[in-house]
Amino acid sequence: MTITEKPQQQYKVIGTRPIRHDGLEKVTGRAVYGADVKFPGLLWGAVLRSPHAHARIKKLDVSKAAKMPGVFAVMTGADLVDLESKLVDMGEEIDNLAYTTKKLMADDKVVYKGHPVAAVAAVDLNTAQEALKLIAVAYEPLPVVLTVEEAMAPGAPLVLDDLVGEHLTGEARNTNIAKHTRYEFGDTAKGFARAAVTVERTFKLTMVHQGYIEPQNATAQWNQDGKLTVWTSTQGAFNVRDAVASILKMPESNIRVIPLEIGGGFGGKIPIYLEPVAAVLARKAGRPVKLVMDRKSVFEATGPTPGGTIRVKVGADSAGNITAAEADLRYEAGAYPGSPVGAGAQCIFAPYRLPNSRIDAYDVVVNKPKTAAYRAPGATQAAFAMESVVDEVAERLGIDPLEFRLRNASREGDRRADGPIFPRIGNVQVLQAAKRSAQWNAPLGAPSAPHKKRGRGVANGFWFNGGMKSSCNLAVNKDGTVAMVEGSVDIGGTRASIAMQAAEVLGIPAEDVHPTVGDTDTVGQTDVTGGSRTTFATGYAAYLAATNVVKQMMGRAAKLWEIDESGIEFKDGTFFSKSDPELRLTFKQVAEKLDETGGPLSATGTVNMRGAGGAFSTQIADVEVDTETGKVDVLRWTVVQDVGKAIHPAYVEGQMQGGAAQGIGWALNEEYFWDDKGNMHNSSFLDYRMPTALDLPKIETVLVEVPNPNHPYGVRGVGEAPIVAPVAAIANALRDALGTRFTETPMKPSRVLAAIKGGTLDGAATAASSNGASRRGRR
Repeated sequence: MTITEKPQQQYKVIGTRPIRHDGLEKVTGRAVYGADVKFPGLLWGAVLRSPHAHARIKKLDVSKAAKMPGVFAVMTGADLVDLESKLVDMGEEIDNLAYTTKKLMADDKVVYKGHPVAAVAAVDLNTAQEALKLIAVAYEPLPVVLTVEEAMAPGAPLVLDDLVGEHLTGEARNTNIAKHTRYEFGDTAKGFARAAVTVERTFKLTMVHQGYIEPQNATAQWNQDGKLTVWTSTQGAFNVRDAVASILKMPESNIRVIPLEIGGGFGGKIPIYLEPVAAVLARKAGRPVKLVMDRKSVFEATGPTPGGTIRVKVGADSAGNITAAEADLRYEAGAYPGSPVGAGAQCIFAPYRLPNSRIDAYDVVVNKPKTAAYRAPGATQAAFAMESVVDEVAERLGIDPLEFRLRNASREGDRRADGPIFPRIGNVQVLQAAKRSAQWNAPLGAPSAPHKKRGRGVANGFWFNGGMKSSCNLAVNKDGTVAMVEGSVDIGGTRASIAMQAAEVLGIPAEDVHPTVGDTDTVGQTDVTGGSRTTFATGYAAYLAATNVVKQMMGRAAKLWEIDESGIEFKDGTFFSKSDPELRLTFKQVAEKLDETGGPLSATGTVNMRGAGGAFSTQIADVEVDTETGKVDVLRWTVVQDVGKAIHPAYVEGQMQGGAAQGIGWALNEEYFWDDKGNMHNSSFLDYRMPTALDLPKIETVLVEVPNPNHPYGVRGVGEAPIVAPVAAIANALRDALGTRFTETPMKPSRVLAAIKGGTLDGAATAASSNGASRRGRR
C-alpha cells in the first residue's frame, strides 16, 4: 500500500517494478563473489587469532612456520608500521588509523578474543592452517572488562594503555571512556517540575551481529610496477583503497580495489579486516594471496553492533505534552574507540518535539571485538529505551499510544534535540497512516490456547540518512541502449534503482540502461553503500549524467536538422523541433546517427550530497506469548514508513520487511553469549539464533510518500529506518500481553518465563501503575 502526501508528477519508469538487472547472474550462480577469485599461482592465507580477550604477548616465534614446506610468507604486527593518530571516514563510522592497524594485527597486546596475532600464506588452505600450529605464542593474561559498568568503574583495568579520552572537561588519561558528548537544550529540571507523570528506566542491550551469509574475504596481487590490486567483498571500494594506502604508506593511485558481489553487509562490511593482511603476505610471497574468514572468526573478530546501557527519563503534563526528556547512553565500542553512540544520541529523541532535553553519550572500550555499523547504527538501541518509556508515559496518562506520539510528534521547523532543525519530514504523516492501518484497527483476537496471551505494541523510529560523494558514467550505444558505470556496490537492488533514475531522464525503459558497478580505476570517487545514501546520492549522480546526455543528444539532433540547439525540446524520450512539429526523432533514432554527428557520446555525473532528508518508520506488532514456555510468536506485523518517493516499490518494500525481520530477531533471540573471560560461546549460525521464514508472519508495508525537496524525484533513503522500531514494538507488545515491562534484550523464552513466574529478574519490571490505556482494536 502506498500513500502519497499530495498528487505528484507522473513518471514512466520511476514507481514501476522492473526485474533487477543482475538477477539472472545471481540465480544461475554466475555472479562472482569474493571467495570465487582464482589466479594461477594463487596462495591461501590463514590468520592465527588470540585465545584470550586480554593479554600481553610475551613471546612470538614464527620461525618454524616460515620453514614449513609449502609456506611462502609469514607476517606479524611487526610488518605493519605504527601510524600516527589520524581519523579516517569509513562512511558510517570514523576509524583512527593508529588503532585500525592494531586491530588488523596485534603488537604487544591482544585486547579481544580472536585478535589477529600472525598470518601465513601457503600453497593451500590446509597447509596454511597447519603452519599456524607451529607458531609459538606466550601470553600473560590480563584482567578482562566486558561491560560498560565494569569499564567505567573506578580503578577498572585499562583496555588501551595509551587511550586519551575526550571528556567534557578536556583530555583524560587512564580511562576506558573514549568520548563523552553532551547535547543540552532548555531546562530539564523545570520541565520535570511541570510534569504530571514522569517515567525513568534503565535498559540493557547485548551485542548482536548483522548476520550476513558471506564471510569477509580479500585477495591481493602486486604488479611488477609496484602497484597493488585488491579484490574484496566490501560496501565501499574507495574507502578500502584509502585505508589500505594509509596503512601501507603508499599513494592511493597505486592501489586498485575491485569490489565483487556482496553476500550481505548491513554495515558490517564497511571496515577493513583482511585487505592489508593479504597485501603484506602477497608482497612477501611474490604471488597473489587470498584470505576468507571462517564463521567463528566472523563472529569473534569482525564488528557487531554494540551492547550497553541506556537510561531514559521522560515527563509529560496532564494534557499529554512532553515537558522534558533526559537520556544517558553508554555503548560498548569494543576494544577500540568508535561505537555509534553519537548516532544513537542524534536519533533517540528525534520523533518528538521537546522543549527541554539533555543527552549524555559515552563511547566506552571493553574487551570485545571493535563494533561496526549495523543498519541505522546506534538507533535501534536508543529507540528501545525511548519508545518503551514513551509507551509507559502514555499508559499512565490513559492516552492511546499512537495519539500520544502524534500529539508530541516532531515536524518541519522543529529543533532536534542534538541541534539541527528538521526540514520537510513525514513523521506526522507516518503516524497518521499507522493509526489508519488495517492492523491497528483490527481486533487482536482471542489467544489460540488458554495458557497463551496476546498483546499489541507500537513504536516509532528515526534515521537521518546520508549523502556524501557519488559518481556515475553513462555511454550511449548506437542501438539506443546506455551503458552505465556507477561506483556504489549493489546490496539491495541499487543497480536497478540508479538505472531507473537515468532511464526516467532519458525517456527509455529501465531495461535499456545496462548498469555495472565500477572499481576505483574505472569510476569517480564514490562513498560507501550505507547510511541509506545510495539511491539518493548515486541516483542523483545518474540523474545529472543523464541530463548531460540529453543536452548532448539535443546538439546531435540539431546537427541532423541543421537548426540551432535552442530550438529543440525533449520530452518522453523524443526530440522535437519547437517550430516544426514534423521534425521528431526518438532517443534511439538519434543514437543510431552518433557516427554521423560527432562520434561517441558519454557523460559523467558527480555529487557531494547534503540534505538527505531523515526517515521515520512506525511499526505495529501483534504477539502471542506461551505462558508455559515463555516462547513469543509474532502473529502480525506492519511497517509504515516515509520513503520520499519509491523508485522501485518492490525493493522499498523488501528493505522495510528485511529491517523489521532483523529487528524481530534482535528483540527475541539474538545475542552474543559471553563467559566471564570474554569467550563467545555461540559463534555459529547453529547457536546464534536468527529468525527464519518459519518464525515470521507476512510483514505488511505501508509506503508513505513525502518527497524530499533536495532530490529531483523526492528520494529518501529507506534501508535503515525499518530496523529502528522493532525491538521497542516487541517490548511494548509484551507489556500489553503480560503487564510486565522488559528492559533487557533479547526477550528470550527464559527471560519471559521468569517474568511470568516471578516478575523479579534482570531485564523485566512490573509497571508501577497503570490506568489501562487502550490499544486500538486490541479486544
